[in-house]
Amino acid sequence: MISFIYRLANWTAIVGGIVLVALTLMVVASVAGRALIGLGLGPVPGDFELVEVGVGIAIFYFLPWCYLRGGHATVDLLYMHMPNLFKKAVDLFSDVAMLLVWLVLTWKLWEGMLEKKEYLETTFILQMPIWWAYAFCLVGAVIGCICYVAKTLTRLGLASEPKGWTVETNVSH
Repeated sequence: MISFIYRLANWTAIVGGIVLVALTLMVVASVAGRALIGLGLGPVPGDFELVEVGVGIAIFYFLPWCYLRGGHATVDLLYMHMPNLFKKAVDLFSDVAMLLVWLVLTWKLWEGMLEKKEYLETTFILQMPIWWAYAFCLVGAVIGCICYVAKTLTRLGLASEPKGWTVETNVSH
């Protein structure tokens, strides 16, 4: 089950990357269209709305993979001088604290999505329902919660990481 969660986080990160590549191509097309207005071209309608939504989705899809790979920023000033037992305690505490933050974030995304859907809010130019963006971000948030639970279980020794799994570490500072 843990290996499935890790693969799921990997695939959502890939989807987030595809979203960012698509946004980049769209922005290039929009800027080129603005530059070539004299030739009858123009900007992509609602480009900034699509960027707002797409970047939010990509971030929620990247964060679970970043966490599982150990890619979050750390402050090692005192941490690197602590005994291993304290390091494990700090890691476990930060994992549980972040799980709680992600649970609250997911809950608020859920409530926000329901509210946006109830009031039929849409974007200004494209008239795209805003709750769609909340729903896509909610998927990433739920996967993030699952990843925090899985990683916490592995830290407690109740589960094991997939075979061959390595965590990126900042060896040189």
